[in-house]
Amino acid sequence: MQGLLPLKGQHHVSSLTANARENYQFYTKTLGLRLVKKTVNQDDTSVYHLFYADERGNPGTDITFFEIPNLGRTYPGTNSITSVSLRVASDESLQYWQQRFQLLEVDHDGITEINGRASIRFRDFEGQRLVLVSDENNTGVKGGTPWDKSPVPREHGILGLGPVTLTVSRPERTAKVLTQILGYQEKESFPSSTNRKDPVRVFETGEGGAGAAIYLEARSDLPRERPGRGSVHHVAFRVDNEEELKKWVQLITEKGYPNSGFVERYYFRSLYFREPNGILFELATDGPGFANDEDFEHLGESLALPPYFENQRQAIEAKLKPLDTGQE
Repeated sequence: MQGLLPLKGQHHVSSLTANARENYQFYTKTLGLRLVKKTVNQDDTSVYHLFYADERGNPGTDITFFEIPNLGRTYPGTNSITSVSLRVASDESLQYWQQRFQLLEVDHDGITEINGRASIRFRDFEGQRLVLVSDENNTGVKGGTPWDKSPVPREHGILGLGPVTLTVSRPERTAKVLTQILGYQEKESFPSSTNRKDPVRVFETGEGGAGAAIYLEARSDLPRERPGRGSVHHVAFRVDNEEELKKWVQLITEKGYPNSGFVERYYFRSLYFREPNGILFELATDGPGFANDEDFEHLGESLALPPYFENQRQAIEAKLKPLDTGQE
Protein backbone atom coordinates (compact mmCIF):
# COMPACT_ATOMS: atom_id res chain seq x y z
CA MET A 1 0.00 0.00 0.00
CA GLN A 2 2.02 2.92 -1.39
CA GLY A 3 5.32 1.88 0.18
CA LEU A 4 3.78 0.86 3.49
CA LEU A 5 4.70 -2.36 5.24
CA PRO A 6 1.71 -4.70 5.61
CA LEU A 7 -0.17 -4.61 8.88
CA LYS A 8 0.92 -7.54 11.07
CA GLY A 9 -2.44 -8.69 12.44
CA GLN A 10 -4.34 -8.02 15.64
CA HIS A 11 -2.59 -5.77 18.18
CA HIS A 12 -5.26 -5.66 20.88
CA VAL A 13 -9.00 -5.52 21.41
CA SER A 14 -10.54 -3.11 23.91
CA SER A 15 -13.90 -3.71 25.60
CA LEU A 16 -16.13 -2.23 28.30
CA THR A 17 -16.74 -3.47 31.83
CA ALA A 18 -18.82 -2.11 34.69
CA ASN A 19 -16.80 -3.89 37.38
CA ALA A 20 -13.00 -3.81 37.35
CA ARG A 21 -12.70 -6.09 40.38
CA GLU A 22 -14.79 -8.92 38.92
CA ASN A 23 -13.18 -8.32 35.52
CA TYR A 24 -9.73 -8.79 37.05
CA GLN A 25 -10.83 -11.98 38.78
CA PHE A 26 -12.30 -13.49 35.60
CA TYR A 27 -9.49 -12.69 33.19
CA THR A 28 -6.63 -13.59 35.53
CA LYS A 29 -8.05 -16.32 37.79
CA THR A 30 -10.44 -17.99 35.33
CA LEU A 31 -8.77 -17.39 31.96
CA GLY A 32 -5.25 -17.31 33.36
CA LEU A 33 -4.10 -14.19 31.53
CA ARG A 34 -1.61 -11.85 33.15
CA LEU A 35 -2.57 -8.30 34.06
CA VAL A 36 0.38 -6.57 32.43
CA LYS A 37 -0.76 -3.01 33.00
CA LYS A 38 -3.15 -1.32 35.42
CA THR A 39 -3.52 2.22 34.20
CA VAL A 40 -6.24 4.72 33.27
CA ASN A 41 -8.14 5.60 30.13
CA GLN A 42 -5.95 8.37 28.75
CA ASP A 43 -9.02 10.13 27.35
CA ASP A 44 -10.83 9.95 30.70
CA THR A 45 -8.45 9.45 33.60
CA SER A 46 -11.28 8.88 36.07
CA VAL A 47 -11.64 5.25 34.89
CA TYR A 48 -9.32 2.26 34.82
CA HIS A 49 -7.81 0.77 31.69
CA LEU A 50 -6.75 -2.84 32.33
CA PHE A 51 -4.52 -4.81 29.94
CA TYR A 52 -4.52 -8.63 30.05
CA ALA A 53 -2.09 -10.57 27.89
CA ASP A 54 0.67 -13.17 27.79
CA GLU A 55 3.68 -13.01 30.11
CA ARG A 56 4.81 -9.54 29.03
CA GLY A 57 2.03 -8.13 26.88
CA ASN A 58 3.51 -9.01 23.52
CA PRO A 59 1.66 -7.33 20.63
CA GLY A 60 -1.24 -9.48 19.48
CA THR A 61 -1.93 -10.96 22.92
CA ASP A 62 -3.83 -8.13 24.65
CA ILE A 63 -7.48 -7.91 25.54
CA THR A 64 -8.10 -4.68 27.41
CA PHE A 65 -10.99 -3.13 29.33
CA PHE A 66 -12.21 0.33 30.21
CA GLU A 67 -14.16 0.32 33.46
CA ILE A 68 -17.32 2.43 33.36
CA PRO A 69 -19.26 1.86 36.60
CA ASN A 70 -23.06 1.67 36.26
CA LEU A 71 -22.74 0.90 32.56
CA GLY A 72 -25.95 -0.58 31.17
CA ARG A 73 -26.33 -3.91 29.39
CA THR A 74 -25.37 -4.50 25.77
CA TYR A 75 -28.16 -4.83 23.20
CA PRO A 76 -26.46 -6.97 20.53
CA GLY A 77 -26.80 -6.00 16.92
CA THR A 78 -25.04 -5.07 13.74
CA ASN A 79 -22.23 -2.61 12.93
CA SER A 80 -20.21 -3.92 15.84
CA ILE A 81 -17.46 -6.31 16.87
CA THR A 82 -19.47 -9.37 17.81
CA SER A 83 -16.83 -11.84 18.95
CA VAL A 84 -13.18 -11.99 19.95
CA SER A 85 -11.15 -15.19 19.65
CA LEU A 86 -8.39 -16.29 21.99
CA ARG A 87 -5.90 -18.88 20.75
CA VAL A 88 -4.82 -22.00 22.66
CA ALA A 89 -2.22 -24.52 21.60
CA SER A 90 -4.20 -27.57 20.59
CA ASP A 91 -7.46 -29.44 20.27
CA GLU A 92 -6.49 -31.21 23.50
CA SER A 93 -6.36 -27.81 25.22
CA LEU A 94 -10.02 -27.30 24.35
CA GLN A 95 -10.85 -30.49 26.27
CA TYR A 96 -9.07 -28.97 29.27
CA TRP A 97 -10.95 -25.70 28.88
CA GLN A 98 -14.32 -27.39 28.53
CA GLN A 99 -13.76 -29.14 31.85
CA ARG A 100 -12.47 -25.91 33.42
CA PHE A 101 -15.52 -23.95 32.28
CA GLN A 102 -17.83 -26.63 33.67
CA LEU A 103 -16.00 -26.61 37.01
CA LEU A 104 -15.99 -22.82 37.29
CA GLU A 105 -19.54 -22.46 35.92
CA VAL A 106 -18.55 -20.31 32.96
CA ASP A 107 -21.32 -19.89 30.39
CA HIS A 108 -20.10 -21.83 27.35
CA ASP A 109 -21.11 -23.95 24.38
CA GLY A 110 -19.65 -27.29 23.40
CA ILE A 111 -16.59 -27.84 21.25
CA THR A 112 -17.44 -27.06 17.63
CA GLU A 113 -15.67 -26.15 14.42
CA ILE A 114 -15.42 -22.58 13.13
CA ASN A 115 -13.72 -22.16 9.77
CA GLY A 116 -11.95 -25.50 10.16
CA ARG A 117 -10.64 -24.79 13.66
CA ALA A 118 -11.83 -26.54 16.81
CA SER A 119 -13.43 -23.86 18.97
CA ILE A 120 -15.49 -23.14 22.10
CA ARG A 121 -17.80 -20.15 22.25
CA PHE A 122 -18.19 -18.72 25.77
CA ARG A 123 -19.25 -15.61 27.65
CA ASP A 124 -17.69 -13.77 30.57
CA PHE A 125 -19.68 -12.60 33.60
CA GLU A 126 -21.01 -9.59 31.67
CA GLY A 127 -21.84 -11.42 28.46
CA GLN A 128 -18.66 -10.55 26.56
CA ARG A 129 -18.74 -12.81 23.48
CA LEU A 130 -15.54 -14.82 23.31
CA VAL A 131 -14.22 -17.87 21.47
CA LEU A 132 -11.36 -20.19 22.34
CA VAL A 133 -9.79 -21.45 19.13
CA SER A 134 -7.25 -24.23 18.66
CA ASP A 135 -3.90 -23.38 17.08
CA GLU A 136 -3.21 -27.02 16.29
CA ASN A 137 -3.34 -26.60 12.51
CA ASN A 138 -2.65 -22.88 12.43
CA THR A 139 0.12 -21.22 10.45
CA GLY A 140 1.15 -17.60 10.18
CA VAL A 141 1.48 -15.12 13.02
CA LYS A 142 2.96 -16.80 16.07
CA GLY A 143 1.26 -16.65 19.45
CA GLY A 144 2.71 -15.32 22.66
CA THR A 145 4.07 -17.06 25.75
CA PRO A 146 1.69 -17.79 28.66
CA TRP A 147 2.83 -16.52 32.05
CA ASP A 148 4.45 -19.24 34.15
CA LYS A 149 2.61 -18.02 37.28
CA SER A 150 -0.82 -18.40 35.68
CA PRO A 151 -3.36 -20.71 37.35
CA VAL A 152 -3.77 -22.38 33.93
CA PRO A 153 -1.11 -24.95 32.98
CA ARG A 154 1.30 -23.41 30.51
CA GLU A 155 0.61 -26.02 27.82
CA HIS A 156 -3.07 -24.98 27.81
CA GLY A 157 -2.58 -21.25 28.34
CA ILE A 158 -3.99 -18.58 26.06
CA LEU A 159 -1.45 -17.63 23.39
CA GLY A 160 -3.02 -14.45 22.11
CA LEU A 161 -5.77 -13.06 19.92
CA GLY A 162 -7.34 -15.05 17.12
CA PRO A 163 -9.91 -13.97 14.53
CA VAL A 164 -12.11 -10.98 15.36
CA THR A 165 -15.64 -10.96 13.94
CA LEU A 166 -17.13 -7.76 12.52
CA THR A 167 -20.89 -7.92 11.93
CA VAL A 168 -22.09 -5.18 9.59
CA SER A 169 -25.15 -4.16 7.62
CA ARG A 170 -23.23 -3.08 4.51
CA PRO A 171 -20.34 -5.54 4.20
CA GLU A 172 -18.92 -4.24 0.93
CA ARG A 173 -18.07 -0.93 2.56
CA THR A 174 -16.04 -2.59 5.30
CA ALA A 175 -14.48 -5.03 2.83
CA LYS A 176 -13.31 -2.09 0.72
CA VAL A 177 -11.54 -0.52 3.70
CA LEU A 178 -9.92 -3.81 4.66
CA THR A 179 -8.63 -4.56 1.15
CA GLN A 180 -8.14 -1.20 -0.57
CA ILE A 181 -7.01 0.86 2.43
CA LEU A 182 -5.53 -1.53 5.00
CA GLY A 183 -4.09 -4.05 2.57
CA TYR A 184 -5.93 -7.19 3.70
CA GLN A 185 -6.58 -10.01 1.25
CA GLU A 186 -9.88 -11.84 1.07
CA LYS A 187 -8.95 -15.50 1.48
CA GLU A 188 -12.04 -17.67 1.82
CA SER A 189 -15.47 -17.94 3.40
CA PHE A 190 -17.39 -20.33 5.62
CA PRO A 191 -21.06 -20.83 6.56
CA SER A 192 -22.48 -18.42 9.12
CA SER A 193 -24.17 -19.85 12.21
CA THR A 194 -26.67 -16.97 12.22
CA ASN A 195 -27.18 -16.03 8.57
CA ARG A 196 -28.14 -18.77 6.11
CA LYS A 197 -28.02 -16.40 3.16
CA ASP A 198 -24.50 -14.98 3.35
CA PRO A 199 -21.30 -16.79 4.38
CA VAL A 200 -18.73 -15.26 6.71
CA ARG A 201 -15.88 -13.78 4.68
CA VAL A 202 -12.28 -14.19 5.85
CA PHE A 203 -9.65 -11.47 5.41
CA GLU A 204 -5.98 -11.83 6.34
CA THR A 205 -2.93 -9.59 6.46
CA GLY A 206 0.81 -9.99 6.92
CA GLU A 207 1.87 -13.56 7.69
CA GLY A 208 -1.78 -14.58 7.91
CA GLY A 209 -3.25 -17.25 10.15
CA ALA A 210 -5.60 -16.89 13.10
CA GLY A 211 -3.69 -13.97 14.61
CA ALA A 212 -4.10 -11.90 11.46
CA ALA A 213 -7.64 -12.83 10.42
CA ILE A 214 -10.79 -10.74 10.36
CA TYR A 215 -14.18 -12.40 9.90
CA LEU A 216 -16.78 -10.24 8.18
CA GLU A 217 -20.41 -11.20 8.69
CA ALA A 218 -23.37 -9.56 6.95
CA ARG A 219 -26.55 -8.94 9.00
CA SER A 220 -28.92 -6.40 7.49
CA ASP A 221 -31.83 -7.84 9.51
CA LEU A 222 -30.60 -6.57 12.89
CA PRO A 223 -30.77 -3.16 14.55
CA ARG A 224 -27.53 -1.37 15.31
CA GLU A 225 -25.85 -2.67 18.46
CA ARG A 226 -26.29 -0.55 21.59
CA PRO A 227 -23.02 -0.97 23.47
CA GLY A 228 -22.79 -1.56 27.20
CA ARG A 229 -20.93 -3.77 29.64
CA GLY A 230 -19.35 -6.66 27.80
CA SER A 231 -19.32 -4.95 24.41
CA VAL A 232 -16.21 -4.34 22.33
CA HIS A 233 -15.08 -0.73 21.98
CA HIS A 234 -12.49 -1.15 19.20
CA VAL A 235 -9.99 -3.45 17.54
CA ALA A 236 -6.37 -2.43 16.97
CA PHE A 237 -4.06 -3.69 14.24
CA ARG A 238 -0.28 -4.00 14.45
CA VAL A 239 2.02 -1.48 12.81
CA ASP A 240 5.73 -2.22 12.88
CA ASN A 241 7.01 1.13 14.16
CA GLU A 242 6.37 4.83 14.63
CA GLU A 243 7.71 5.79 11.20
CA GLU A 244 5.22 3.42 9.58
CA LEU A 245 2.37 4.75 11.71
CA LYS A 246 3.03 8.29 10.51
CA LYS A 247 2.72 7.03 6.93
CA TRP A 248 -0.62 5.48 7.84
CA VAL A 249 -1.79 8.79 9.31
CA GLN A 250 -0.98 10.45 5.99
CA LEU A 251 -2.71 7.73 3.95
CA ILE A 252 -5.90 7.62 6.02
CA THR A 253 -6.12 11.41 5.89
CA GLU A 254 -5.52 11.49 2.14
CA LYS A 255 -8.30 8.94 1.64
CA GLY A 256 -10.72 11.27 3.39
CA TYR A 257 -11.39 9.32 6.58
CA PRO A 258 -11.82 11.50 9.67
CA ASN A 259 -9.19 10.32 12.14
CA SER A 260 -7.40 11.05 15.37
CA GLY A 261 -4.04 11.76 13.79
CA PHE A 262 -0.94 10.52 15.59
CA VAL A 263 -1.70 9.75 19.26
CA GLU A 264 0.91 9.14 21.96
CA ARG A 265 -0.14 6.30 24.28
CA TYR A 266 3.32 5.83 25.84
CA TYR A 267 3.14 2.01 25.69
CA PHE A 268 2.50 2.28 21.94
CA ARG A 269 1.57 4.97 19.42
CA SER A 270 -1.82 5.00 17.74
CA LEU A 271 -4.13 6.21 15.01
CA TYR A 272 -7.93 5.88 15.27
CA PHE A 273 -10.60 6.06 12.58
CA ARG A 274 -14.05 4.62 11.89
CA GLU A 275 -14.79 2.48 8.88
CA PRO A 276 -18.05 3.28 7.00
CA ASN A 277 -20.25 0.98 9.12
CA GLY A 278 -19.11 2.81 12.24
CA ILE A 279 -16.69 0.30 13.80
CA LEU A 280 -13.71 1.96 15.44
CA PHE A 281 -10.33 0.80 14.10
CA GLU A 282 -6.99 1.58 15.70
CA LEU A 283 -3.54 1.16 14.21
CA ALA A 284 -0.95 0.70 16.97
CA THR A 285 2.81 0.27 17.00
CA ASP A 286 4.44 -2.87 18.37
CA GLY A 287 6.51 -0.87 20.85
CA PRO A 288 7.74 0.43 23.20
CA GLY A 289 5.73 -2.10 25.26
CA PHE A 290 4.68 -2.50 28.89
CA ALA A 291 8.00 -3.13 30.62
CA ASN A 292 9.42 0.35 30.07
CA ASP A 293 7.99 1.74 33.32
CA GLU A 294 7.63 -1.38 35.50
CA ASP A 295 9.85 -4.32 36.32
CA PHE A 296 8.86 -7.48 34.41
CA GLU A 297 8.24 -9.41 37.65
CA HIS A 298 5.80 -6.79 38.91
CA LEU A 299 3.81 -5.79 35.85
CA GLY A 300 0.26 -4.72 36.65
CA GLU A 301 0.62 -4.70 40.43
CA SER A 302 0.51 -0.91 40.88
CA LEU A 303 -1.23 1.94 39.12
CA ALA A 304 1.01 2.89 36.19
CA LEU A 305 0.71 6.33 34.65
CA PRO A 306 2.52 7.69 31.59
CA PRO A 307 4.99 10.44 32.53
CA TYR A 308 2.69 13.15 31.20
CA PHE A 309 0.09 12.19 33.84
CA GLU A 310 2.45 11.80 36.83
CA ASN A 311 1.88 15.33 38.06
CA GLN A 312 -1.83 14.45 38.32
CA ARG A 313 -1.33 11.15 40.15
CA GLN A 314 -2.84 12.24 43.46
CA ALA A 315 -5.97 13.62 41.80
CA ILE A 316 -6.29 10.59 39.51
CA GLU A 317 -5.92 8.07 42.34
CA ALA A 318 -8.51 9.95 44.40
CA LYS A 319 -11.15 9.29 41.72
CA LEU A 320 -10.41 5.57 41.36
CA LYS A 321 -11.84 2.82 43.52
CA PRO A 322 -8.91 0.81 44.94
CA LEU A 323 -8.20 -2.36 42.99
CA ASP A 324 -5.82 -4.88 44.55
CA THR A 325 -3.82 -6.55 41.78
CA GLY A 326 -0.73 -7.60 43.72
CA GLN A 327 0.53 -11.16 43.37
CA GLU A 328 -1.03 -13.52 45.85
